[in-house]
Parts: sequence; structure tokens; C-alpha cells
Amino acid sequence: MRRLNLTAALLLAAAASACAPNPIIARDPVPAPGPGDAYACTSKPLPLNAFWSTCRPVPAAPVLSARG
Repeated sequence: MRRLNLTAALLLAAAASACAPNPIIARDPVPAPGPGDAYACTSKPLPLNAFWSTCRPVPAAPVLSARG
């Protein structure tokens, strides 16, 4: 009898998860900055493994390359 209940519970759980009305899709709400953007960020630790971060835009440094 216990085996039958376990089988029925597993079938019901599988059926419920297969028909999720709104599947959860992880997306970042803030798009990534472009290659020409540069930011200087500072982070301050808070209790319970949390951090407070602040970022400010800075002018991008020119890239120097030498041929030779």
C-alpha cells in the first residue's frame, strides 16, 4: 500500500510540474554595459553576507598598442 501511495504521489508531482503556467526564466533586468563604457565601483560589506555597491562612470582610458 505504501508503494502505491509513493507512486501516485510521484505521478501527481510530475504532472503538476509539467504544466507550470508561468515558467521561471532568469533574466538580468539591467543590460550589460557596452565595450566603450567604463565604471569605477566600490563595495561595502553589510551584515548577513550582503553588500552595498556604488558605481560611477569614468572616462575610458585610451588603448595604446605598439607595432613592431
